[in-house]
Parts: sequence; structure tokens; C-alpha cells
Amino acid sequence: MSILLLLVLGFFSFTKSNNAGGPSASDSLQIKSKSLFNGKDLTGWHVDVPQMDNNAKARNPFIVRKGLLVSLGTPEGHLITDAKYQNYRLELEYRFAAKPGNCGALVHVSTPRALYEMFPKSIEVQMMHQNAGDFWCIEEDITVPNMEKRRGPKEKWGVNGDKLRRIPNLTDGSEKPLGQWNSLTIECLDNAVKVWVNNDLVNYGFNATARQGQIALQAEGSEVEFRKVLLTPITKLSK
Repeated sequence: MSILLLLVLGFFSFTKSNNAGGPSASDSLQIKSKSLFNGKDLTGWHVDVPQMDNNAKARNPFIVRKGLLVSLGTPEGHLITDAKYQNYRLELEYRFAAKPGNCGALVHVSTPRALYEMFPKSIEVQMMHQNAGDFWCIEEDITVPNMEKRRGPKEKWGVNGDKLRRIPNLTDGSEKPLGQWNSLTIECLDNAVKVWVNNDLVNYGFNATARQGQIALQAEGSEVEFRKVLLTPITKLSK
């Protein structure tokens, strides 16, 4: 069997499996999914928590507990991948362990502490309870349909300070009740970012000012457990 035929058969097999439900990457082929969390320790990640700089007693807010990656919420900071990524799908499964609150997953992460001496340059996909899927622009920007309706007056847009950095999601009610596991899928392909919450498409942006970078999880006030952090590279098919 020729290599070309094998590739074609593989593509149709991939297309069929993805049409069964859930998000799919347009004109792309997914290969070699890998977990970014090994279930034992934080290999492949590093912590950036300002309070830990000069306070030896400050706790690390990112731990592994009973096979789960846990953000304790405080002190605030970020858990950042050592590696950079481009063109991929990131699948997270998370839940607020005790009470609903705030957290986020950041893509296209680069310069640390670029905003408020805390947040790295990035595009944040919000995980705050009842706001999962919002975009927050952190020294990077992204465009969405109906931009002025969703983001507010154009003259107030921005990526830092008191500018309008939030772009609300498209749906309400996609999150599951407190204590249940939610799935958050983020697809970064070229300069576009798509977000699904529990298989609902909740946000889509394009013309992002970054196309690659590290990935980060936040400690931002609330305890959050992660049981899945899966990354699948996307290789675009030639046309």
C-alpha cells in the first residue's frame, strides 16, 4: 500500500472519529497526543510566584495530590510549561475543589510578569466559575466577531492597565455544577484560538498577536483540581 494511500485512509479515519462529537480542527490532522502532567510531580513545568522570591516561608501553590495537579489558589502566581508550543489542542479536565472561584489557562505565554508584575504576556482563557471561556488580553490581543458589542467601545480597548481586556464568552450554562468535572478544550491554530466548555463552542478569536508560546495555569484565589492536561499537536494538511 502506498504512503499516500495510508495518509488518506488515516485522514478519513481521523475525520470520522471527530465527527462523532466534540470539537475538531478544520483542515488539520492530529497526531501524538501527550499528557503534560505525569500524575506524580511537576516535571516539565516551573513555578512563577512573586511571593516566593524573597519569602522562604511562602508555600508553593502548585502541588500534586492523590494523582491530581492542584492549584491551591494562594499565593497567586503561575505554573508554566518549560516548553513552547504552536498549533495544538489543549484538553483540560478541572473542578473547583471546595467553593467556586477564579482560575485560568494561558496560551502563547512569553514574557513573565508583564502585567501588574504578576501576569505573563499571553492570552488567557478564563476558568472563573460562570465565566469559563472568556478571553483576557494580557499584553497580547485577539479579535472576535461582534467585537464592539462584546468588548465595549473601541477607544477603550487595550492589553494592559485599565483598558478593556476582557472579551466575554458566547454562552451561559455550559459549566457543570460545583464539584463536578468540567472539560475545557483550547485549540490554537495559526493566529486563531477556539474554546469549548463541555463540548459547547464558547469562544472563537482570530488575528491573535501571538502564534506560539508556553502554556500556564493560574493560582488566582481558589483551589482547583486538574485530572487531565493533554496536548495534541495539529499538523495542517496541504491543499
